[in-house]
Amino acid sequence: QVQLAESGGGLVQEGGSLRLSCAASGRAFSTYPMGWFRQAPGKEREFVAVISRSGGKIYYANSVKGRFTISRDNAKNTVYLQMNSLKAEDTAVYYCAIDLGSYDGLPSLSDQRYDYWGQGTQVTVSS
Repeated sequence: QVQLAESGGGLVQEGGSLRLSCAASGRAFSTYPMGWFRQAPGKEREFVAVISRSGGKIYYANSVKGRFTISRDNAKNTVYLQMNSLKAEDTAVYYCAIDLGSYDGLPSLSDQRYDYWGQGTQVTVSS
């Protein structure tokens, strides 16, 4: 069993920044890849960024590349999402997730691969 808890969401103006955190407990966090996904009202959940267990492999959605940075601190069982130059279209509920089925520690871009999810944190960007 794994528990994931996101924090750091809020209301920010366009061009601003937020840093999301996701604290994990219950399993060997450093063994598994992690991901950030988001879901805007009326839309399907979409991939934002994923990171391998070592942090050596990272992938971003094209819509956030160059603005968002995913990182992890395995000693603290925490994954982060630094979001800069925020746009109104970044408004969504952001979820972190962990892929316990990964045998090589490499991250998948598909949300179907991820087994456990946090409760989500709301990010609202005002224009």
